[in-house]
Amino acid sequence: MRLVFAGTPEVAVPALDALIASDRHEVVAVVTRPDAPAGRGRHLVASPVAERAEEAGIEVLKPVRPRDEVFLARLREIGPDCCPVVAYGALLPKAALDIPPKGWVNLHFSLLPAWRGAAPVQHAVLAGDEVTGATTFRIEQGLDSGPVYGVLTEEVRPTDTSGDLLTRLAFAGSGLLVATMDGIEDGTLKAVPQPEEGVTLAPKIEVEDARVDWTAPALRVDRVVRGCAPAPGAWTVFRGERLKLIAATIAPDHAELALAPGELAGTKKAVYVGTGSRPVELLWVQPQGKKPMKGADWARGVRIAAGERLGD
Repeated sequence: MRLVFAGTPEVAVPALDALIASDRHEVVAVVTRPDAPAGRGRHLVASPVAERAEEAGIEVLKPVRPRDEVFLARLREIGPDCCPVVAYGALLPKAALDIPPKGWVNLHFSLLPAWRGAAPVQHAVLAGDEVTGATTFRIEQGLDSGPVYGVLTEEVRPTDTSGDLLTRLAFAGSGLLVATMDGIEDGTLKAVPQPEEGVTLAPKIEVEDARVDWTAPALRVDRVVRGCAPAPGAWTVFRGERLKLIAATIAPDHAELALAPGELAGTKKAVYVGTGSRPVELLWVQPQGKKPMKGADWARGVRIAAGERLGD
């Protein structure tokens, strides 16, 4: 089939690579978000998908809005049979959805109808899901509500960050997307409506959502740190300044520490903070305006006072 691939971030690149490598399909163009400011100089930078497409000599379309008539006219000229999508980042209007005869097919990183929305992997980690996965479905006007072509499952490991889990799903999901394109082309794959029960929503995780509540149980604190890594990054406040929490772990049972929520206690090799249940150990932190560092090194540098707390 003639394919126009839509995607933007690094997580979409494995699927694009898999489709480019496919013997049965031709990626004739890529749709991605416009160049965006990045880095300390805030210079405009092309998306990872745009960079990969340009390396492969594939036409790149960067509409500011997918409803723009210039973009729609070019898409009609290209005449794709189907448009696979991975993390494109913009809503597609009906005028665009109607162009490819075999539709737009999204690779979504959850087991739909669970976790519909922008941050399915983060919400799976935050909720403590033991299993998640990826789903291919035909895009319609609703939020991730279209009929399903295929699924795969993936275990959520106890130490997984959202970044870890998303990376595995991106590579596993690329194979699912290619298999979906194969099945659509030869007519062996039919989309099945999603069940009406079991719908959960996964809206974007905002910075304020990533602030740690030290009165919560240690298990919840652990999930927030892992679920918000690498972005937007869990955080707290120490001496009036923001402290990013890059990695933490629940303190072992033998750590005989009686700490109030947010209270800090340091040793030569570790720094602990109290929660609503057991303490957690801060493995890596990043003070405001500084580089990431080991939690124990940070604690020695700031010289924690007795009874001093995070979050105040």
